[in-house]
Parts: sequence; C-alpha cells; structure tokens
Amino acid sequence: MTLAPDHRAPTQRERLKAIIGGSTGNLVEWYDWYAYAAFTLYFAPHFFPNEDRTAQLLSAAGIFAVGFLMRPIGAWLMGIYADRHGRKSGLTLSVALMCAGSLLIGVTPGYETIGVAAPLLLVLARLMQGLSIGGEYGASATYLSEMAGRNRRGFFSSFQYVTLIAGQLVAICVLLLLQASLSIAQLDDWGWRIPFFIGGALAIIVFWLRRGLAETQSFAVARAEGGPKSGFVELITNHPRETLTVMMLTAGGTIAFYAYSIYMQKFLVNTSGLSREAASQINAVTLFLFMLLQPAAGALSDRIGRKPLMITFGILGVFCTYPIFSTLAKTKDPVMAALLVMAGLIIVTGYTSINAVVKAELFPAHIRALGVALPYALANTLFGGTAELVALWFKQVGMEQAFYIYVTVMIAISLGVYIRMRDTAKRSLIRED
Repeated sequence: MTLAPDHRAPTQRERLKAIIGGSTGNLVEWYDWYAYAAFTLYFAPHFFPNEDRTAQLLSAAGIFAVGFLMRPIGAWLMGIYADRHGRKSGLTLSVALMCAGSLLIGVTPGYETIGVAAPLLLVLARLMQGLSIGGEYGASATYLSEMAGRNRRGFFSSFQYVTLIAGQLVAICVLLLLQASLSIAQLDDWGWRIPFFIGGALAIIVFWLRRGLAETQSFAVARAEGGPKSGFVELITNHPRETLTVMMLTAGGTIAFYAYSIYMQKFLVNTSGLSREAASQINAVTLFLFMLLQPAAGALSDRIGRKPLMITFGILGVFCTYPIFSTLAKTKDPVMAALLVMAGLIIVTGYTSINAVVKAELFPAHIRALGVALPYALANTLFGGTAELVALWFKQVGMEQAFYIYVTVMIAISLGVYIRMRDTAKRSLIRED
C-alpha cells in the first residue's frame, strides 16, 4: 500500500493491516529484549561463576542496565532517521540490530571457556540490543499513533504496549515450556541458549515483514511540506517543554512497570522465597491479564481523555506501592502473591496503555519520532534500566524497603506532571485525517 499523491487518509482496513504488521515486529523486538531478563537466573552462573546468587543477579542486572545506556543513543540516531527517512525504515533497521544482539548471546561461550571475554561479549550484545530498542520505541509509538486515526488513537496505539507485554509474556512462556521439557541440569547447562536463537530467527522474519509496511500519512505530508529537519538542536531549541514533559511523565511510570514486571520474577524468588517455577507461572498469568487491559484502557482514554488515567495511576501508585511490596515480601502463598502482583499491574495500566500516544501527540510530525524516543530513552536509562540494579543493591545492603520508597517517590514526581500537563487527546498535534 502506498499513499496517494493527495496524501489521503488510509481506510480502516488499511489502518488495521498496518497496525498489525507494525505490532508483530514490536512483539519480536521486545521478546528478544526480555528474554535476557527471563533467563537471567539460568545463564548468570555461566558468565559470573564465582559469586553467590544475589551477586550473580546483581552482575547480570548491571549488564541489563548497561544496555539501557545505548537506548538514548539509539533513540537519537534512529529517531532522526525515522523522522527524515520514514517510520518503516526506522522499524526495519531496529529489528536487524536486535537480531544480531540475540544471536550473539546465544552463541557466546561461558566464562570457563573464554574467560573474561564471555561477560564482555554479553555486554556487547546488550549494547546492540539497547541501540535497537532505543530506536524501536520511538518509531513504533509514532507509527501506531499516526496510523490509528483521530477517534481511536488511544485504542490502537495501546497495542504498542500490548505487543511490548506480549514479547515479555512469550519470553516467559518459552521459559515455562523449557522448564517443563528439560531437566534443571539441561536448562542450566545449555537450554538457556534456546530462547536467544528463537528470537534471532523471528527477527529475521520480521525484518522482511517490515520492509513491506506502508508509510504513514503524517510523515508523507510533513515531507511534502518541507520545514525544519529533525535533530537534537531542533528538539531542545523549539520543543524544550515537551521534551522535559516526556522525561518526567515517563520516570514514575517506567520504574513502576519494571518493578512489577521485569524485577518481580526475581523478587518472588529472592525475597518472597517462592520457587523459580512458581515465580515464572505468576509472572506469565499476571502479564497476560495485564496485556488484555491495555486496549480497554486505551479505548477509555478516547472517551474521557488521557489525563484521568495518568492521574489515577499516580495517586494509586503513591498510596499502594509500599503496601504491595512489603506484603509480597512476607507472602509464601503463590495465589496471594499473584493477586498482589496483579493489583500493582492494574495500577500501572493507567500509564502503560496511553504513554505512547500521549508522547506522540505532543510533537509535530517532522520531529515526532525523535521527540518521543529520546526523552523516553533518557528516562528509561535513569530509572527503568536501573530498577533491578537499585532493588538488588538495597537488598544486598539490608535496606530492601528503601526500594519501595524510591518507587513511590518517583511515581509522586510524575503525578505532579500529570496534573499540570494538558490533555493531549484534546490538543493533539497529529495530523492524518
């Protein structure tokens, strides 16, 4: 499908086809990203063999955080690329980098075979994946928001997080399948490599899929009209308020999301004392339900606006985070643990379901991908990517409850932004119909 010379708005069928195509690629990218976190408990001893469990997890979490250091660079480079050359071009490039990073993790020998080169190659792979995912978020969030249509923008753009969560969920399901089909010794020895080979293979398929995606009307119109070129100077000079707004509205939401999803599997094992299998099952079930909530909340934002959902997340996050985590720390019942985790994820839905469209609606088309990606990536590097590292450090020094307070404070800061910012549903800068 190509845009007509008059830049006509796509039909509903064309929108749906493009959104499904873009979302499928997003799912695979995030599967590759989350496979690292899902299998950390198994591969950490191969790269850091002479440490206790918490130290191994801390080292692996450190490399997970290192991957986030490349996200702002990826957001900067590929955000500009997507603004200047098209959204689908940025999406294609990002999935190619993710493929290379996943395959590198899958083939890297352990520390006992190649020594210090093993963790160094792991760092290299995560740097490549961080570069990829930094560009992926801005390109996919922009693409889905621009293809969605004015009246259903919240609903359709929520699939950015549906596929993000689905990628994490698929990684967990692969873990559950391997836990059921392999012995613990096999999984610890070589089975943990399988998900990275799966991710690399799927990324190759998505690479070809994304080459056939349609470009958005917003990009076509912006390119035809000319105007300023996307770039860092243009962003901070002419859109400083929007850039800071994206950073601050992201800070509390991203740390809450990572605390209740990525870190939660380790928290249930390392603090609550549940088995690795039970923690994986809880993570899978709660993430599946969490995923189903996203379109419903996105559709609700199309009716009542974006601000009410974000403010609800902020208020509930401030008052409920500490009680949920402190209760989980003492919970030995898997059912009760699942209910508590689900409560936290329901709260976070007020942010996750609409954060992509809110950011996209703040910027004009010529700089939208960069404006969405770069400040988001900076906030994720500072808060999301370090969430596990901070949590495990607090635990190691005997101050685990300080992490609960830290998450609460960051949500409170974002709540202040939600209250003061405009409702982007009513004042959107996206022009496509």
